[in-house]
Amino acid sequence: MSGNNQLGVLKALDVAKTQLYHFTAIIIAGMGFFTDAYDLFCIALVTKLLGRIYYHKEGAEKPGTLPPEVAAAVNGVALCGTLMGQLFFGWLGDKLGRKKVYGITLIMMVICSVASGLSFGNNSKGVMITLCFFRFWLGVGIGGDYPLSATIMSEYANKKTRGGFIAAVFAMQGFGILAGGIVALILSSIFDYQFPSPIYSVDPVASTVPQADYLWRIILMIGALPAAMTYYWRMKMPETARYTALVARNVKLAAQDMSKVLQVDLKAEEETAGNMATDPNLNYGLFSRKFLKRHGLPLLGTTSTWFLLDIAFYSQNLFEKDIFSAIGWIPKAAKMNAIHEVYKIARAQTLVSLFSTLPGYWFTVFFIDIMGRFAIQIMGFFFMTVFMFALALPYDHWTKPENRIGFVIIFSLTFFFANFGPNVTTFVVPAEIFPARLRSTCHGISAAAGKAGAIVGAFGFLYAAQSKDKTKTDAGYPPGIGVKNSLIMLGVINFAGMLMTFLVPESKGKSLEELSGENVNDETSSSDVGISRRN
Repeated sequence: MSGNNQLGVLKALDVAKTQLYHFTAIIIAGMGFFTDAYDLFCIALVTKLLGRIYYHKEGAEKPGTLPPEVAAAVNGVALCGTLMGQLFFGWLGDKLGRKKVYGITLIMMVICSVASGLSFGNNSKGVMITLCFFRFWLGVGIGGDYPLSATIMSEYANKKTRGGFIAAVFAMQGFGILAGGIVALILSSIFDYQFPSPIYSVDPVASTVPQADYLWRIILMIGALPAAMTYYWRMKMPETARYTALVARNVKLAAQDMSKVLQVDLKAEEETAGNMATDPNLNYGLFSRKFLKRHGLPLLGTTSTWFLLDIAFYSQNLFEKDIFSAIGWIPKAAKMNAIHEVYKIARAQTLVSLFSTLPGYWFTVFFIDIMGRFAIQIMGFFFMTVFMFALALPYDHWTKPENRIGFVIIFSLTFFFANFGPNVTTFVVPAEIFPARLRSTCHGISAAAGKAGAIVGAFGFLYAAQSKDKTKTDAGYPPGIGVKNSLIMLGVINFAGMLMTFLVPESKGKSLEELSGENVNDETSSSDVGISRRN
C-alpha cells in the first residue's frame, strides 16, 4: 500500500514540525510514568522498615524482616495488578477511545497511593493485607498507563521524531525512581533528626521509634501528588486524530481536534473514512487469520522480547543488596537504627538512578531516531549477554573483596545497556506497528508479557539464586541453584531476547499507517482532506 493513499489529516501529522504541544504531550503522558515508577519502586525503600516495625523478634541478633511469603506479596502484588491493568485498559482504550480511559487510570493511582499509606491497624496482619489490597489496585491503574500513554504519544507524534517522543515518555520512569529516592532521603533525614534513636545492636527496641510508622506511610502517599497535578491536563487533551479518523470513522472531527492543538490547519470536506468500516482488508479482528498472517510474528516478537528482557531486568535487584553492602553504601542492619537504614537504602537507589538508570534512558531518547529501534535493541541485548557472562563465568573471582569494584562496574554497564537498549525499545515498538483499532490492545498484551517476565525475574530467581547449601540460604528460603548458575541462566535469557528481536520490524521513519497496513484505498485518499501549514 502506498503512502499516497494515507488520509490527509494523518499525513499532515506525520510531516508536522516539532512544536510546543508535542513537548506538552510528553510531559502530560510522562508524568503518568513518573508516578508509575515512583509508586512501583518506592516500596523497595520501605520494606526493611516494615520488617523492623511489624516483625521484630525479642532477643534476635538482627532486626525483624518480612517473612518470604509476605515480602513476595508486598513486592509482587503491584506487578500482578499491573499485568491485569495492561490487558484490561489496553483493550478498553481501543473500544472506548484513548482519552475516555486515560483519566480513569490516573484517578485509580491517586486514590490507591493515598490508601496504601493509610493501611488499617497497627498489627502486622491487618497492615500487610490492606497494603497488598491497595497496591494491587494501584498496579491496575499503573498497568493501564502503559498502553494508553504509549499509544497516545505515538498517534500525536510526527514520524521523524516519533521514537524519541515515545521514549521520552518512558524515560520519565527514571525521574520517578530518582524522585522516590530523594523524597525518602529528605523525609528520613528529617525523622532521624527529630526522633534520634540508638542503633539496633545497642538497643533493639528503641532503635525503631514509634514515629517510624509514619515515615513509610508518607513516602507511599506522596506518589499521589504528581498524578493528581496531571489530571486536569489529561482531561483537556483531545482524542487522537488516528483513533477518531480510523476507528471512530470521523475524519472531519479529527481534523478539527488537531487544528486546536497543533500549528497546522486541517480542513476535511467530508467524513471520508466510512468506506473503511466495511473493508475486510482493514477491519479484521485480533483473533482473525488475517491478523495472524499480517501481525502474528511481530506480536510474538514484541511479547517475547519484553518477557525475556523483564526477567533479566527485574532479577538484577537480587544482586543490588550484595553490591551495596560490598562497597560500603549500606552497613549491616544491626549497625543502624530503623530510620537511618531507610536513608542508606534511599541514598544507594538515588546514586544508581543518577549515574546508571537516567543516562541509559536518555541515550535511547536521543539516538533512537538516528540508529533505529532494531539496532538499539540488538545492541542492548548483546551487551547485556556479554556482561552477564562476564559476571557469571569467573564468579568466584568477583567474590573476592579486592575484585568487587570490578563487579560493580560490570553490573552497572549491564544496567546501562538494559536502558540504552530493550527496556525502552520494547515499550516503543508495540505502539507503532499495529493497526489503530488494535494498537492499545496489542501494546497491552506486549506489556503484560513483560510484567509476567518481571514476576518470574523478581521471584523465580529470588528462590533460584539461593545457595545450594541449605545452611547458607536466606531465612525461610529453600536451597537453590546458586548465584553463579542464576547469572548463567540470565545470560542465556538475554541471548534469547537478542534472537527474538529479529521478529520485530524496524519502524524508524515510517508512518503508523504504513507500518500497520492501514493506508486507505483510492476512494478514501488524501485528496479528500485539504491541508495548509500555518505560518
